[in-house]
Amino acid sequence: MNDFLDYDRLEAMSADKFQQTHPYPWLNPVGLIEDAGYDRLVETLPTVEQMTPVFGVKRSHGQQPHDRYALEYRDDLPIAPEWHAFVSELKSDRYQRFIQRMFGCRRLQTVFHWHYAPRGASVSPHCDATRKLGSHIFYFNAPDTWDPAWGGDTIILDDGGRFERRSAPDFADFNARYAAESQGNASLLFQRKEGSWHGVREITCPEGYYRKVFIVVINDPLRAGLHRVLATVKRKVLQKS
Repeated sequence: MNDFLDYDRLEAMSADKFQQTHPYPWLNPVGLIEDAGYDRLVETLPTVEQMTPVFGVKRSHGQQPHDRYALEYRDDLPIAPEWHAFVSELKSDRYQRFIQRMFGCRRLQTVFHWHYAPRGASVSPHCDATRKLGSHIFYFNAPDTWDPAWGGDTIILDDGGRFERRSAPDFADFNARYAAESQGNASLLFQRKEGSWHGVREITCPEGYYRKVFIVVINDPLRAGLHRVLATVKRKVLQKS
Protein backbone atom coordinates (compact mmCIF):
# COMPACT_ATOMS: atom_id res chain seq x y z
CA MET A 1 0.00 0.00 0.00
CA ASN A 2 1.37 3.39 -0.94
CA ASP A 3 1.48 6.24 1.59
CA PHE A 4 2.49 9.13 -0.64
CA LEU A 5 1.90 9.04 -4.40
CA ASP A 6 -1.64 9.28 -5.74
CA TYR A 7 -1.41 6.67 -8.47
CA ASP A 8 -4.92 7.34 -9.72
CA ARG A 9 -3.86 10.88 -10.60
CA LEU A 10 -0.59 9.68 -12.13
CA GLU A 11 -2.27 7.10 -14.31
CA ALA A 12 -4.97 9.57 -15.42
CA MET A 13 -2.36 11.92 -16.91
CA SER A 14 -2.37 11.87 -20.70
CA ALA A 15 0.93 11.13 -22.43
CA ASP A 16 -0.48 12.56 -25.67
CA LYS A 17 -1.40 15.84 -23.98
CA PHE A 18 2.02 15.96 -22.35
CA GLN A 19 3.86 15.40 -25.62
CA GLN A 20 1.77 18.00 -27.45
CA THR A 21 2.30 20.78 -24.89
CA HIS A 22 4.01 23.92 -26.19
CA PRO A 23 6.90 24.73 -26.35
CA TYR A 24 8.04 21.25 -25.21
CA PRO A 25 6.50 18.49 -23.08
CA TRP A 26 5.62 19.81 -19.61
CA LEU A 27 2.80 19.49 -17.07
CA ASN A 28 2.27 21.23 -13.72
CA PRO A 29 -0.13 18.97 -11.78
CA VAL A 30 -1.31 19.59 -8.23
CA GLY A 31 -1.93 16.82 -5.71
CA LEU A 32 0.25 13.99 -7.00
CA ILE A 33 1.18 13.37 -3.37
CA GLU A 34 -1.63 12.45 -0.99
CA ASP A 35 -2.39 15.43 1.28
CA ALA A 36 -1.54 13.66 4.54
CA GLY A 37 1.69 12.31 3.07
CA TYR A 38 2.63 15.72 1.71
CA ASP A 39 2.20 17.28 5.16
CA ARG A 40 4.45 14.61 6.70
CA LEU A 41 7.14 15.25 4.09
CA VAL A 42 7.01 19.01 4.70
CA GLU A 43 7.32 18.44 8.46
CA THR A 44 10.34 16.13 8.07
CA LEU A 45 12.33 17.89 5.36
CA PRO A 46 16.12 17.74 5.77
CA THR A 47 17.63 20.76 7.50
CA VAL A 48 19.89 23.29 5.81
CA GLU A 49 22.68 22.07 8.08
CA GLN A 50 22.55 18.67 6.37
CA MET A 51 23.14 20.23 2.97
CA THR A 52 26.16 21.33 0.97
CA PRO A 53 26.37 25.00 -0.05
CA VAL A 54 26.84 25.35 -3.81
CA PHE A 55 27.53 29.03 -4.46
CA GLY A 56 29.50 30.88 -7.11
CA VAL A 57 30.16 27.76 -9.19
CA LYS A 58 31.01 28.77 -12.74
CA ARG A 59 28.62 27.44 -15.35
CA SER A 60 29.22 26.76 -19.01
CA HIS A 61 28.26 29.07 -21.86
CA GLY A 62 28.38 32.26 -19.77
CA GLN A 63 25.33 31.37 -17.68
CA GLN A 64 25.07 32.70 -14.12
CA PRO A 65 25.79 30.45 -11.10
CA HIS A 66 22.79 28.50 -9.80
CA ASP A 67 23.34 29.17 -6.09
CA ARG A 68 21.68 26.77 -3.66
CA TYR A 69 22.09 24.33 -0.81
CA ALA A 70 22.05 20.77 -2.15
CA LEU A 71 21.69 17.27 -0.77
CA GLU A 72 21.96 14.10 -2.85
CA TYR A 73 19.77 11.19 -1.81
CA ARG A 74 21.41 7.95 -0.66
CA ASP A 75 19.79 4.87 0.82
CA ASP A 76 21.90 5.30 3.98
CA LEU A 77 21.26 9.05 4.35
CA PRO A 78 20.34 9.96 7.97
CA ILE A 79 16.96 11.51 7.23
CA ALA A 80 13.38 10.93 8.39
CA PRO A 81 11.91 7.51 7.48
CA GLU A 82 9.09 9.30 5.64
CA TRP A 83 11.54 10.44 3.00
CA HIS A 84 13.06 7.00 2.53
CA ALA A 85 9.53 5.66 2.08
CA PHE A 86 8.69 8.37 -0.46
CA VAL A 87 11.82 7.63 -2.49
CA SER A 88 10.99 3.92 -2.35
CA GLU A 89 7.70 4.74 -4.10
CA LEU A 90 9.54 6.84 -6.68
CA LYS A 91 11.82 3.86 -7.36
CA SER A 92 8.86 1.49 -7.70
CA ASP A 93 7.94 -0.16 -10.99
CA ARG A 94 4.60 1.64 -10.96
CA TYR A 95 6.13 5.14 -10.88
CA GLN A 96 8.88 4.17 -13.31
CA ARG A 97 6.26 2.87 -15.77
CA PHE A 98 4.48 6.23 -15.45
CA ILE A 99 7.63 8.05 -16.57
CA GLN A 100 8.25 5.56 -19.38
CA ARG A 101 4.69 6.10 -20.63
CA MET A 102 4.87 9.88 -20.46
CA PHE A 103 8.31 10.12 -22.07
CA GLY A 104 7.82 7.30 -24.55
CA CYS A 105 11.04 5.57 -23.49
CA ARG A 106 11.95 2.06 -22.38
CA ARG A 107 15.06 2.66 -20.31
CA LEU A 108 15.68 5.30 -17.72
CA GLN A 109 17.68 5.91 -14.58
CA THR A 110 16.51 8.04 -11.69
CA VAL A 111 18.53 9.94 -9.10
CA PHE A 112 17.18 12.26 -6.44
CA HIS A 113 18.21 15.46 -4.68
CA TRP A 114 16.96 18.38 -2.64
CA HIS A 115 17.71 22.01 -3.55
CA TYR A 116 17.09 24.91 -1.14
CA ALA A 117 17.47 28.37 -2.69
CA PRO A 118 17.95 31.38 -0.35
CA ARG A 119 17.20 35.04 -0.87
CA GLY A 120 18.98 36.41 -3.95
CA ALA A 121 19.42 33.03 -5.65
CA SER A 122 18.14 32.34 -9.15
CA VAL A 123 18.35 29.74 -11.90
CA SER A 124 19.38 31.42 -15.12
CA PRO A 125 17.72 30.23 -18.37
CA HIS A 126 19.33 26.98 -19.47
CA CYS A 127 18.76 23.64 -21.16
CA ASP A 128 19.66 20.53 -19.19
CA ALA A 129 22.61 18.30 -20.01
CA THR A 130 22.14 15.80 -22.82
CA ARG A 131 22.40 12.87 -20.39
CA LYS A 132 19.03 13.90 -18.94
CA LEU A 133 15.71 12.71 -20.30
CA GLY A 134 13.87 15.15 -18.05
CA SER A 135 12.94 15.97 -14.47
CA HIS A 136 10.04 15.73 -12.05
CA ILE A 137 10.25 18.60 -9.55
CA PHE A 138 8.20 18.39 -6.34
CA TYR A 139 7.72 21.72 -4.54
CA PHE A 140 7.72 21.92 -0.75
CA ASN A 141 6.83 25.49 0.14
CA ALA A 142 3.59 25.30 2.10
CA PRO A 143 1.15 28.21 1.58
CA ASP A 144 1.27 29.20 5.26
CA THR A 145 5.06 29.67 5.16
CA TRP A 146 5.71 31.05 1.66
CA ASP A 147 4.46 34.25 0.02
CA PRO A 148 4.06 33.80 -3.77
CA ALA A 149 5.39 37.36 -4.16
CA TRP A 150 8.79 35.99 -3.15
CA GLY A 151 8.97 33.98 -6.39
CA GLY A 152 9.98 30.37 -6.79
CA ASP A 153 7.99 29.37 -9.87
CA THR A 154 9.88 27.48 -12.53
CA ILE A 155 9.57 29.43 -15.78
CA ILE A 156 9.08 27.44 -18.98
CA LEU A 157 10.66 29.43 -21.81
CA ASP A 158 9.91 29.49 -25.53
CA ASP A 159 12.78 30.71 -27.70
CA GLY A 160 11.09 29.96 -31.01
CA GLY A 161 14.15 27.88 -31.92
CA ARG A 162 16.40 30.95 -31.95
CA PHE A 163 19.04 30.13 -29.33
CA GLU A 164 21.86 27.62 -29.29
CA ARG A 165 21.90 25.42 -26.18
CA ARG A 166 25.42 26.65 -25.53
CA SER A 167 24.40 30.27 -24.94
CA ALA A 168 23.19 32.49 -22.11
CA PRO A 169 20.00 34.38 -22.98
CA ASP A 170 18.10 36.39 -20.39
CA PHE A 171 14.47 35.84 -19.41
CA ALA A 172 13.46 38.91 -21.40
CA ASP A 173 14.98 37.47 -24.59
CA PHE A 174 12.39 34.72 -24.98
CA ASN A 175 9.27 34.82 -27.14
CA ALA A 176 7.02 33.59 -24.30
CA ARG A 177 7.28 32.62 -20.65
CA TYR A 178 5.01 30.21 -18.75
CA ALA A 179 5.13 30.05 -14.95
CA ALA A 180 4.74 26.60 -13.39
CA GLU A 181 3.01 26.97 -10.02
CA SER A 182 5.37 26.11 -7.18
CA GLN A 183 3.43 26.68 -3.97
CA GLY A 184 1.98 23.85 -1.95
CA ASN A 185 1.48 20.33 -3.25
CA ALA A 186 2.43 21.06 -6.87
CA SER A 187 4.98 19.44 -9.13
CA LEU A 188 6.47 20.00 -12.56
CA LEU A 189 7.19 17.18 -14.99
CA PHE A 190 9.12 18.11 -18.12
CA GLN A 191 11.00 16.25 -20.81
CA ARG A 192 14.33 17.45 -22.08
CA LYS A 193 14.35 18.41 -25.74
CA GLU A 194 16.59 20.60 -27.84
CA GLY A 195 15.47 24.04 -26.78
CA SER A 196 13.80 22.99 -23.51
CA TRP A 197 14.76 26.25 -21.81
CA HIS A 198 13.69 26.91 -18.23
CA GLY A 199 14.80 28.87 -15.17
CA VAL A 200 13.79 30.53 -11.90
CA ARG A 201 13.81 34.28 -11.38
CA GLU A 202 15.65 35.76 -8.39
CA ILE A 203 14.16 34.72 -5.05
CA THR A 204 13.14 37.66 -2.82
CA CYS A 205 12.19 35.81 0.37
CA PRO A 206 13.40 37.12 3.76
CA GLU A 207 16.66 35.82 5.17
CA GLY A 208 16.21 32.40 6.72
CA TYR A 209 13.57 31.28 4.22
CA TYR A 210 14.29 28.98 1.27
CA ARG A 211 12.65 27.82 -1.93
CA LYS A 212 12.56 24.06 -1.27
CA VAL A 213 12.30 21.43 -4.00
CA PHE A 214 12.91 17.71 -4.31
CA ILE A 215 13.89 16.68 -7.82
CA VAL A 216 13.62 13.34 -9.56
CA VAL A 217 16.30 13.54 -12.25
CA ILE A 218 15.45 11.16 -15.08
CA ASN A 219 18.58 10.16 -16.98
CA ASP A 220 19.42 8.21 -20.10
CA PRO A 221 21.35 5.26 -18.59
CA LEU A 222 23.94 5.06 -21.38
CA ARG A 223 24.67 8.79 -21.44
CA ALA A 224 24.72 8.95 -17.64
CA GLY A 225 27.19 6.06 -17.50
CA LEU A 226 29.48 7.74 -20.01
CA HIS A 227 29.27 10.99 -18.02
CA ARG A 228 30.38 9.18 -14.84
CA VAL A 229 33.32 7.58 -16.63
CA LEU A 230 34.48 10.89 -18.09
CA ALA A 231 34.07 12.64 -14.72
CA THR A 232 36.15 9.94 -13.02
CA VAL A 233 38.91 10.25 -15.63
CA LYS A 234 38.92 14.04 -15.31
CA ARG A 235 39.14 13.82 -11.51
CA LYS A 236 42.10 11.41 -11.66
CA VAL A 237 43.90 13.65 -14.15
CA LEU A 238 43.43 16.66 -11.87
CA GLN A 239 44.68 14.70 -8.85
CA LYS A 240 47.89 13.82 -10.70
CA SER A 241 48.55 17.35 -11.96
